[in-house]
Amino acid sequence: MNFVVIDVETANPDLSSICQVGIASFRDGVLHSSWESLVNPEDYFAPINVSIHGIDEAKVRSYPNWTAVYAEVSSLLHGNIVASHTAFDRVALVRACEKNKLAHCECRWLDSAMVVRRAWPIFSRSGYGLANVAAEFSIKYRPHDALEDARCSGEILLRAILETGLSIDQWLERVKQPINLPVQPIHPDVEHPDAERSIHPFTSLPITRDGNPDGPLYGEVLVFTGALSMPRHEAADSASAAGCKVVANVSKLTTLLVVGNQDVRKLAGQETSTKHRKAEELIHEGHKIRIISEADFQRIVEL
Repeated sequence: MNFVVIDVETANPDLSSICQVGIASFRDGVLHSSWESLVNPEDYFAPINVSIHGIDEAKVRSYPNWTAVYAEVSSLLHGNIVASHTAFDRVALVRACEKNKLAHCECRWLDSAMVVRRAWPIFSRSGYGLANVAAEFSIKYRPHDALEDARCSGEILLRAILETGLSIDQWLERVKQPINLPVQPIHPDVEHPDAERSIHPFTSLPITRDGNPDGPLYGEVLVFTGALSMPRHEAADSASAAGCKVVANVSKLTTLLVVGNQDVRKLAGQETSTKHRKAEELIHEGHKIRIISEADFQRIVEL
């Protein structure tokens, strides 16, 4: 039961803007060592991100940038099975390395959220976020701290290994297999704010999609905002294949807001869309919504 878990925090919706990284190494079924560092992303800090993790420009000013930190990160990940809870942290590493023209380290990736969905039926369709799973198993940790998130993810992965009897190598194969859960349709007589509609690709009406139950992002409720680099219906199809339920508007059910690349570059001190402002209001109220760029989302889908 040897593996490494990584988690990052970012300064803004661009996943390459890593401002903290934490790595927990597990050996023989126990936490063996840990390492973490703040990172100067050499980028702006979005207020909504600061409100979540408490890291701002002043805190990272004296810390190394990603290029300087990556030598240690790469040495800890190289040749290992590396877990992250959902694909966002993995994509953040890929994007940060691309931005700084650094080579990707060789390792085998495991999505611990996909493990949770297959290990315990109660999490197969929803509720597999780190905080919720930790609460279910009484695992204490401090959320939105990279090292704490990494350690917690590792403890949950250990529990899944012990309770299912599948080894870490077997889990690398199991996550590729279907969950085989039926999709529960919305009752036709019940009005629902995010009800799915079959929309022609070129209609002006809202484009919505059901999520593929076997997709790695199943359970995410996604909204697109801003000018996308591809037709909206193609983006919705891609998101649906990855498991996302695509809806038209931001609500308390939303978990993921994908912002068009051009709009992301305007966020530093510029006006945001109505959907973006609504998402930030809900985040301040305690709802768990992640805001990322279209480019980052495309990389997640590709992986």
